[in-house]
Amino acid sequence: MELEPLKDQQARDAELTLMRRVAAGDPQACAELVDQHLRRVTRFAYRMLGSLAEAEDLSQEVFLRLWRHAGRWEPRARLATWLHRVAYNLCLDVLRRRRNVALDDVPEPADPGIGPADALLQEQIARAVEAALARLPERQRAALVLVHYEGLSGVEAAEALACSEEALESLLARGRRTLRQRLANLRNERSGMP
Repeated sequence: MELEPLKDQQARDAELTLMRRVAAGDPQACAELVDQHLRRVTRFAYRMLGSLAEAEDLSQEVFLRLWRHAGRWEPRARLATWLHRVAYNLCLDVLRRRRNVALDDVPEPADPGIGPADALLQEQIARAVEAALARLPERQRAALVLVHYEGLSGVEAAEALACSEEALESLLARGRRTLRQRLANLRNERSGMP
């Protein structure tokens, strides 16, 4: 059981070494960090913004900031937490500039093991969840995406959002409750129930 703290410390040491190399101007170290974190940052930005093109552009900006500010990074938190914090702030900037938040109409690929009717139902459910998620206030949406989609711990998500763990739990609870209500309304509409 003591291997986990050792593995975590080794991962933090490796991260610190890479960040020092980035701060010294080593492009290979930066490329390694991009390889390690790009997918998660882009996924987070996509779930916040609903646009893959905007998420990709935003991810580039996150890693440009990593390159520019690597020398000032302090290992108080995991690098992934810092990257998500930067991405979150940039997402807020984009959302503030928008008047309407709309999701792309890119359907999820169907599972080859299910029939067309089930695939259509799954696609409709996924779209309903994405739409309900997009209508949440930004902080609630960010909390849910960081914890449920990105797999950050409560501590890491709270650090990324610059709030306490209690505040994060409150954001999660309110977001989950609102999603349940909105999705229950959808379920009732489809079944014809009042």
